[in-house]
Amino acid sequence: MSQQDDFSNDDPRLPAPLDLSKWRALPGKLIGIGGLITVAGFLYSWKHDGMVNFGFSWLVAFMFFLSLGLGSLFLVMAHHLFDAGWSVATRRLCEHMASLLFPWLAILFIPIALLAPRIYSWMGPALQASPDHALHAKFPLFTTAGFYIVAGACFAVWWLLSSRLKFWSLKQDETGSVECTQKMRFHSYWGIWLFAFTLTFGAIMWMKALQYQWFSTMYGVQYFASSVWLTLATLYVITMLLDRQRVLSDVLHEHQFYFLGTLLFAFTVFYAYVSFSQYFIIWNANMPEETFWYVVREKGTWFYVGLVIIFGHFFMPFLALLRIDVKSNFALMIPIAAWAWLMHFVDMTFNILPAQFKDGFPFEWIWLPLGIMAFMGGLLAQVFIRKFASASPYPKKDPRLVEAMGLYHPVATQISGGELDQADTRHGAPVQPKGGH
Repeated sequence: MSQQDDFSNDDPRLPAPLDLSKWRALPGKLIGIGGLITVAGFLYSWKHDGMVNFGFSWLVAFMFFLSLGLGSLFLVMAHHLFDAGWSVATRRLCEHMASLLFPWLAILFIPIALLAPRIYSWMGPALQASPDHALHAKFPLFTTAGFYIVAGACFAVWWLLSSRLKFWSLKQDETGSVECTQKMRFHSYWGIWLFAFTLTFGAIMWMKALQYQWFSTMYGVQYFASSVWLTLATLYVITMLLDRQRVLSDVLHEHQFYFLGTLLFAFTVFYAYVSFSQYFIIWNANMPEETFWYVVREKGTWFYVGLVIIFGHFFMPFLALLRIDVKSNFALMIPIAAWAWLMHFVDMTFNILPAQFKDGFPFEWIWLPLGIMAFMGGLLAQVFIRKFASASPYPKKDPRLVEAMGLYHPVATQISGGELDQADTRHGAPVQPKGGH
């Protein structure tokens, strides 16, 4: 496994480090190739459809990568709220990914803000002047001013949370003060509430609002579940690569990868539960103003895209992750993580594109969202790598770092000759840690 007992970074029993030299230029290549496709799509869409298809394609890519930022922010706060020990080693990775929310994802939101009147039909002057019943029921949220106010509020909250949590984490590296731990727990306590509200509003205003007549109280939870699912798959691969490169080997042991795989399995089930519950409740109620959203997604090739999500987003990863040993098998988990990226992309297209392409999946336009995703992915990857290199790869003075390594403080076992004998409780020893591995 990644970190066995008494293994050092130069231990010959560890797997050889991976040669990643040929991959270092990948983010730059993605920016270049993706940027060219993005510019070509921009010019083509501007000439033929008034930037509508470009706006929808950009929205698909943006909501995909927004999932990584929000999922990472949630994992950081969950770490502090539950006082977790095992996740100390991966917390810094999540902090860096969460810090992409501002300013980088906020900057990538600008095209959506500019093209919003073309993307969202309810922002047209006719409906704004004389709203129909469905739009009037959502006043003042579904107004032009409401759209931009919500966007500003969401990014303000995400910036405040991600910046404060990262600030105190880096401060902890310097001082090791208990104040740092208390501050991070404090910001996680109040932040988790605003995180839930802002994520829900973001999912509603930027995705569900494409078909504003639709009502769903579970939509934000569905987006949350898929976001954390994608983030866990991404975090697993990054942690594995850093482990192989001896960057995190000293602070990892055999449990972290199993726990990440278990959480991935849990959110696979959670996403399926929320998605099916939303469909089941709406379909059984049989109210046209709600069921139309699913009726549109049963037309043409969208029906087959829905089947891909059912079997690919749930059944395949569910069955693949059932076995305990799979969660610690890199050769199996890497394809599963890559599959999670593909399924999340399909999920974003299923939620967004039917509002524009009602007759079926726009295969003739698939090159544009993929090109924009390449551009965004390369840009965000470069920023993440730079952030990762600017600080310690893990929290050096976290009070539970020793526990994350699988090394626990010795405990008293018996009194012999007036002195206290100590027992080393390392890895399979008699005394369990507070967090319980």
